[in-house]
Amino acid sequence: MTNLWRIKKYLRPYRVRLGILWTLVLLNIISGLAIPPLVGRAIDGPIDDGDFSRLWPLVAVIGCLGAADALINLVRRYFQTTTAMAIEADLRAALYEHLQKLHTGFHDRWQTGQLLSRVTTDLGMIRRFFAGGLVFAITSIGMITIILAQLLWIEWRLALIAIASAIPLFLIGRAFFRDFLPAARAEQDQSGEVSSAAEESALGIRAIKALGRGPLMASRFDVEAKELRERGIRKSVIASRSWSAFGAIASAALGAVLVFGAILVANGQMTIGNLTAFIMLQLALLWPIEASGWVMAHGNEAMTAADRVYEVFDTEPAIQDRPGARAVERSDVNGELVFENVRFAFDDDPREILAGVDLTVRPGETVAIAGKTGSGKSTLVSLPSRLNDPTGGRITLDGTDIRDLQLASLRHVVTTAFEEATLFSMSVRENLALGRPGADEHDLEEAVRVAQAEFVYDLPYGLDTRIGEQGLSLSGGQRQRLALARAVVVKPAVLVLDDPLSALDVHTEELVERALAQVLQGTTALIVVHRPSTVALADRVALLHEGRIAAVGRHSELMESSPAYVDVLSAESEEVAA
Repeated sequence: MTNLWRIKKYLRPYRVRLGILWTLVLLNIISGLAIPPLVGRAIDGPIDDGDFSRLWPLVAVIGCLGAADALINLVRRYFQTTTAMAIEADLRAALYEHLQKLHTGFHDRWQTGQLLSRVTTDLGMIRRFFAGGLVFAITSIGMITIILAQLLWIEWRLALIAIASAIPLFLIGRAFFRDFLPAARAEQDQSGEVSSAAEESALGIRAIKALGRGPLMASRFDVEAKELRERGIRKSVIASRSWSAFGAIASAALGAVLVFGAILVANGQMTIGNLTAFIMLQLALLWPIEASGWVMAHGNEAMTAADRVYEVFDTEPAIQDRPGARAVERSDVNGELVFENVRFAFDDDPREILAGVDLTVRPGETVAIAGKTGSGKSTLVSLPSRLNDPTGGRITLDGTDIRDLQLASLRHVVTTAFEEATLFSMSVRENLALGRPGADEHDLEEAVRVAQAEFVYDLPYGLDTRIGEQGLSLSGGQRQRLALARAVVVKPAVLVLDDPLSALDVHTEELVERALAQVLQGTTALIVVHRPSTVALADRVALLHEGRIAAVGRHSELMESSPAYVDVLSAESEEVAA
């Protein structure tokens, strides 16, 4: 219950609505349970006496109570559903916001399907518990308490039979909690595996088709789906067994009451009206007893869902603002970027990828980072915008440690374009203006021109054309040019380019390089070089070797003085030719 109880903070904004809801629940219980005693009184009074003039007022009261009960139930369900959905929406927004704060390493380790399962399925289970399970649980407790008090008042000997049935119900409920909780968690975890398998197949559909591996992937998905089915059946069997036992015990108690009640009536120790009221109340008791199994099932599912959701919530962002971090404006930044003895290693690997990088990029200068595959180039350029933080040393922007700058403002002045272009299921215009929503038409046109992305004007609706998920309807080169244009739109002080031209043909690359050379004037740029032709953009080249900067200079200087640099460019040239 611990994590489920923690959700109470999301209930506080709705305490007025919840107060109204619980008031309606109480009125529902009172209006419903007031009818059986009135029926008993009608049987023992007007009906037994044959005085129908006294019967009609009781019938009118019973009818009004029934109508009130139905109306209150309708209003209660409205408050119940809308409040639960509002709580779910707040939870989902908070979870999504928290996911955005978690650094890229977290998302690399977690399967996307598992996260999707928590944001959708698990939160849905929590909402259903608040919308149904919790309300029914409190309603059941209230009804059982009031009904037992009424039963004891009518005939305590028969009431003891109903109370005695609580002992086997308790034992069954305890076994249910023991078995159902792990079964529910296993099913929810497997649901995440199925989501991951479906998500991977959807994103990799082209590769699957190209390799002719559709049947293989289908069989792998079938294995995960069958496992989910088996776990779901196992959970349902546990629940059904308990629900059946609850119903059987409640029905047996009702049968016993009918037998002993008839004996008491025959002996003149109880009136027919009181027995009728007793039976009606006990029938009303059947619903909360039978519903208790359903309530416990939903409660268990909600508890395991809350555990899974708080596994994410309890993950602290590894990269966040330091206390006292200050905001920075683009106009205040000159763009001097300095790496001072920068080291980096991943949490699960003690080996250092960067082992003491020292590099100064002067304001307005363009520096290319060259190195062999796996030398850490992409890791190095992920640090200025704090997609990762160094495990040693520091990076300064105009003399200020970037960790002393607010993340939001830092990423407005330091923008990164990646080799793998990520586009979103929105219009071209929205994709381009993602980093700078206030960009005007001129800014967008200039960025499109620089990135040689004029193909967007030939799309059915131009810039307003909606592109599909991940931009898969576009070619790799088109996606890469749009991603580059998006980075150019921001007009940052520092532009980091992780080989954004790798998918372009030589002619287009040359045009982009010419346009970029104009845009980069006055902008500090750090460019990862995977193709020798991209070096033309750089004022200087830094060679990354064995986790350190082995050489820095102009391309021509390094070609003469650094055999390692020549080897790197030769290897890159061979890869491009291949």
